[in-house]
Amino acid sequence: MSDSSAAPATSSPPTTGRTDVPRTKRRVPFWDNARFACIVLVVLGHAVQRLTYDSDIALGLYLLIYAFHMPAFAIISGYFSKGDAPSRRQMARVITDILVPYVIFEGIWTLTKWIVEGQANPNLTEPSWTLWFLLALGIFRLVLPYLALLRWPLLWTVVISIGAGYLPNIDSTLSLSRTLGLLPFFTLGWWLSRHDIVQRFQLLRRTWWTVAAAVAALAVAGWAAWFFVDGWRDMNLRQWLFYDENYSAIGGTEWWAGGVRLALMAVALVLSAAFFALVPRGTHWWTHFGQYTMYIYLLHSFVLYPFRETGILRDAEPTWLWLPLVIVASVLIALGLGTKPVRRVFRPLVEPRPGWLFADRTLAAREGRRTDPTGSHRPKGEGQRMPRHPDPRQNT
Repeated sequence: MSDSSAAPATSSPPTTGRTDVPRTKRRVPFWDNARFACIVLVVLGHAVQRLTYDSDIALGLYLLIYAFHMPAFAIISGYFSKGDAPSRRQMARVITDILVPYVIFEGIWTLTKWIVEGQANPNLTEPSWTLWFLLALGIFRLVLPYLALLRWPLLWTVVISIGAGYLPNIDSTLSLSRTLGLLPFFTLGWWLSRHDIVQRFQLLRRTWWTVAAAVAALAVAGWAAWFFVDGWRDMNLRQWLFYDENYSAIGGTEWWAGGVRLALMAVALVLSAAFFALVPRGTHWWTHFGQYTMYIYLLHSFVLYPFRETGILRDAEPTWLWLPLVIVASVLIALGLGTKPVRRVFRPLVEPRPGWLFADRTLAAREGRRTDPTGSHRPKGEGQRMPRHPDPRQNT
């Protein structure tokens, strides 16, 4: 109930002829551009993986991508998350947007492995390939309201991330190791939004020196990834960048192993900032694909699976030909999986609405403006299916 109903009539201000109309937030194309650029990097990272065994250049590119692309994705997801106590609708979205798609795609992966490989191990506690990020998003959403209650939430999440690497019982089960490892980036995104940092400091404004610094940072990182590739291979750097294992399991047996993670987090932060500085600010023909990153994320692994299993990209020479082809193919795959026909076919899997699962069936209805787990806002009417008789008492 609104508090205004209890106010005395005499407290109303005099009529001035002005009508207060709620202002709708202006869509900022930068965020859609950033989402799409991130998801292209996700596809590219998975696509180029088979080339890394035989090409130092491919491995250097792979390490550069993995140094920041998932931290950047986590920052974006956190930026559009709320630290307040969740409403019933928001709690239901964790189930419909994250848990149910996770179960569906785990089932599909189990069936796929059984058909192709002749064996499968159905285990919901061990995410298949790319599905770990769904669980991570779900855990991020669940813990954020508690983190928001604390002083210095960013500091605490950094301590949690570094400390988790010392515990051998924190592993890939329920993607807990990656979740805790990337939690500071998600929290950073929320913190930036919570304190209005982007607007207050006009961080989306471009200058020649920010562009030059961003290009320089990525160029230096790319050069270092390639020039010192033998050293990175010896220290098993790619495993460190996955945040998927405790330190001792990947060779970090020294007491200061947490310092390596801290350094990698600092590198990820710098490269993410450089990445965001280079993301286009305006609207382009491909901008709207940033609204459908969950389709691309969940479906691209099935497109790449045949290449992953057949070994087509192993011993693929010459690298100067195959690497550009893989880069172009990754962009095309991302574009293709975000198209309307693909979304129409796979919407029941990517965006299920199991009304039978809820005591209040309206919680599974499609709201007018759709928001996916990464915080991407859809146009009104995209896949809309409103309940016939909504409950006016529902707390949304």
